[in-house]
Amino acid sequence: MTTSFLQKSYDGSKINSLKREIIRLFITGGNYSITDLSKEMNLSVPTVTKMIGELINEGFVSDFGKQGTNGGRRPNMYGLNPNAGYFVGVDIAKDHISLGVITFKGQLIEYAGKREFVLENTNQSLDELCRIINNFIDHLSIARKKIVSVGINLSGRVNSESGFSYSFLFLGEKPLSMMIEERIGCNVYIENDSRSMTYGEFMYCEEEGRRNMLYINASWGLGLGIIIDGKLYYGKSGFSGEFGHFPFYENEIICRCGKRGCLETGASGSALHRIFTEKLREGRVSMLSEKFSANRDISIDDIMEAIQKEDVLAIEIIENIGEELGKALSGLINIFNPELIIIGGTLAKAKDSLLLPIKSAINKYSLNLVSKDTKIKLSKLGDKGGVIGACMLVRSKTIGLL
Repeated sequence: MTTSFLQKSYDGSKINSLKREIIRLFITGGNYSITDLSKEMNLSVPTVTKMIGELINEGFVSDFGKQGTNGGRRPNMYGLNPNAGYFVGVDIAKDHISLGVITFKGQLIEYAGKREFVLENTNQSLDELCRIINNFIDHLSIARKKIVSVGINLSGRVNSESGFSYSFLFLGEKPLSMMIEERIGCNVYIENDSRSMTYGEFMYCEEEGRRNMLYINASWGLGLGIIIDGKLYYGKSGFSGEFGHFPFYENEIICRCGKRGCLETGASGSALHRIFTEKLREGRVSMLSEKFSANRDISIDDIMEAIQKEDVLAIEIIENIGEELGKALSGLINIFNPELIIIGGTLAKAKDSLLLPIKSAINKYSLNLVSKDTKIKLSKLGDKGGVIGACMLVRSKTIGLL
């Protein structure tokens, strides 16, 4: 694959801007004939034909031949060449890493979920992260030179433009993205995990005409991704979406951010874990009581499994968390008036035990005229959402589509 178009895609020239628009149309709309492309872009057929020819020569577009119409001359259809290049996504959680690869066309062709990893603010943790990424790439059936870019998700404050992560792996004056690039030999982008998940859900969303969407990443922490008019919203400094640190409670619980009363202290995976273990300590009964009495660690996954097995205590707590989260979401709905809210992350595995109290609270606390057209849904991407989002987002960043 030639990288000429990728290298030139940021030079601002009209021809490369038009090429990027063609790529964007193929990504969002599938295959096109030259006639349909010329109408969509309001350009002459000869101009589009020339650019398509160049994109084919550069390896980004394929001619799929004559396809599909009833009667008349069938036009040649063109679309993305899936083998033009590949994009790796890395989703980092507090105790594991998941990795995956998509084709240039966006198909997930390799996925490795939940590889053991402890995220710490040390050079040793960074070295281990890079070792895992290198090992994953080395064992692919794809040549390393075909990997165009690697996208890496981290929670907390991440500035994707500067390449710095300020919550994790903040190890000096050099951007984290640059330090990883030096260790794995690939182009690297870092991104906030909730924002990547949002983009993945947006790209895979089947809701027709959706342009304004919120994504709630209810995992150990609580993150928010925002799509406004079809585009990711970053905010002035690139730190939008810190929903979990909204001052929501009058409690004295210290949040991970160091402040008190954050929404995350009562409506997140960490809150679920804390409240559940407190209830067991008070003598409440659960299918995990024996494990707790034996002083064995209870993980958030243990609690989610208990919910799925209809453990009364676990369901009671997740329903309370759903009500609190729904109350907070009511404020977001009143502010953004979105078409769609997607609930994802670890807590989404609770399904209706979480979703029904969320909807009930929204009906109670939001303005009806504002919320009546907002759909609330659970993530369809599940555990793969972070990896798929990282892949999709790094593809768009590399090509220059954002």
